[in-house]
Amino acid sequence: MSFDGPHSGYHWRGQTTRFFEGWYFRLTLPQAAQTFAFMYSIDDPAGGTAHSGGAAQILGPDETYYCRTFPNAQRFWAWPHKLGFGHWRSAISNLPAQYLTDFVNRVEEGYQVCAGHHQGKLRHPSGKIQAEWDYQVTPVDTWGAQKLQATAGWLSFLPVFEPGWQVLKAHGLASGQVVWQGQRYVLENTPAYAEKN
Repeated sequence: MSFDGPHSGYHWRGQTTRFFEGWYFRLTLPQAAQTFAFMYSIDDPAGGTAHSGGAAQILGPDETYYCRTFPNAQRFWAWPHKLGFGHWRSAISNLPAQYLTDFVNRVEEGYQVCAGHHQGKLRHPSGKIQAEWDYQVTPVDTWGAQKLQATAGWLSFLPVFEPGWQVLKAHGLASGQVVWQGQRYVLENTPAYAEKN
């Protein structure tokens, strides 16, 4: 089952007017009674404004928090018709902004997300790794369970009536790991949720 529902693709089409898009992913760790929330955003991707650039924010266990900005909007990429995007601050070589099959070996700081795979690494300005994650997601339920539905009803499938917020995955299972401020969390069929705005 795919969870590339309505509006899961990237909406920017080259316009120079003010633009923002963001994504939210949550992992629930039942045994630890904790969660991770990963929030990614891009502002004014055409560049040249005070808002241009992106950010990755993580809300971790016990409400710990870390955020890194990615000021170079040219290092952001996204797929227009399905879930897939990424941004990096630094890489081993001058990489074009695109999906990388060897992300872990080539990106020193950044992230990439697609429907089934999430990877990333955020550093402190000193260079110390604050967070590193690599996990696979298997969808269980899209919004609307058996029948794919748009968050705000059938009209919101149409771009003109898009609500600005869309559930991508009501329930999924994540497996992999998150290393958060020196502590490793193993994910084994961990409940996962996704939305975007």
